[in-house]
Amino acid sequence: MPDAPLDLSIRPLSGPEELNLFLELPYVLDHELADDLATGRRRPDWMWVALRGDRVVARLAWWSRDGGAPLLLDFFDLDDTLPLAEREEAGLRLVETATAAVVPAGAPRPEYGRYVPADWREDPAVREAVEARVRVMERTGARMLVERLRLEWRAGTPVPADSGRLRFRPVDGREDLLALMTPVMEGTLDAHGQQDLASGLSPREAAEKHYDEELAGYTTPREWWRVAELPDGEPVGFVVPARNSYNPIVAYIGVLPAHRGHGYIDDILAEGTRVLAGQDGVERIRASTDLGNVPMAKAFARLGYINFERSFDMVWED
Repeated sequence: MPDAPLDLSIRPLSGPEELNLFLELPYVLDHELADDLATGRRRPDWMWVALRGDRVVARLAWWSRDGGAPLLLDFFDLDDTLPLAEREEAGLRLVETATAAVVPAGAPRPEYGRYVPADWREDPAVREAVEARVRVMERTGARMLVERLRLEWRAGTPVPADSGRLRFRPVDGREDLLALMTPVMEGTLDAHGQQDLASGLSPREAAEKHYDEELAGYTTPREWWRVAELPDGEPVGFVVPARNSYNPIVAYIGVLPAHRGHGYIDDILAEGTRVLAGQDGVERIRASTDLGNVPMAKAFARLGYINFERSFDMVWED
C-alpha cells in the first residue's frame, strides 16, 4: 500500500446530467446506463465515483428492476493505469463508503456480478484487472460464489424441428411450475440453488424464492412457458422463455431427476428457443449456466449457442 492514503473525493452522482463523468471508465454495460436511468432501474444516488482531483479512478453502481431497492452491484471499475496498490486502495474505499450510504445497516448486501471475456485468464492484462477487482471485494468480506458461461443464440442458427418425443403445454399457473421446480432443486448443480439449500431452505422453499424473486418479475406472456411431458402425460421438465429489460432469454430450464440421462434437455431447450425465435425481430437469445454445470453447457452448445462471455457472482454472508 502507498505510504500515505490517496487524496480522494468519494461521492454519488448529483444527477443524470453527470452520466458522462461516470462514463470516464469503461465497461461492457455502459450503453445501458442512460436508459436505465430514464426508466428508473438505476438512480444517481446509487452511482458512485472516486475522484483524484478531476480524474475518476474508480466507480460503482447498483441496479434494480424498479428503483425501489438495489438488487445487484453490477458496476465496479478501477483505473487500470494506476499502480496496483493505489488502484485497490481507491476501490476499497469507494466500495466501503458507497455501501455504507446505500445499503441500510444490517440489511443483506446485494451480490456483486461482473461480465468478463470468455478467455479472461489467458490475457495477462485482462486477468490482472479482473483479479484486482476480486481482491478488493474479498477485502470487504465477499467470497466467490460462481463463475458462469454467458451464451447466445443468433438469428439464422438452425433450430431442430420438434422430435415428437415429448409434447409441450403452457404452464398452468404458479403451483403447476413450483411442483416441477421443487424436485429439480434436489441435487441441483446451480450454485445459487445450492446456496439457498445450504442456508436451510427446503427444496420447495428454494423453488418458491426463485419463482417469486425472479420468474414472477418477467412481464412477457406466461403462455411462452412450457411443460414437457411424455405422450402419456407424465411431466419430464420445463422451460421458461422470457424477455428481461434487455434481451430475449432462456430464464430457467430443468429436467426432473427421474428423467435425466435420456437427452430430453435437448428437446426442451429447442422448444424454448423456438418460442423466442418465433417472436418478431429477435436477433439473439441470451442464456447462462454455471461453469460447473457441464451437461447444461453441452446442451446449449449442441443447439448452436455460442459462449460469448463469462460472468462471476460474489456474495457477502449474512
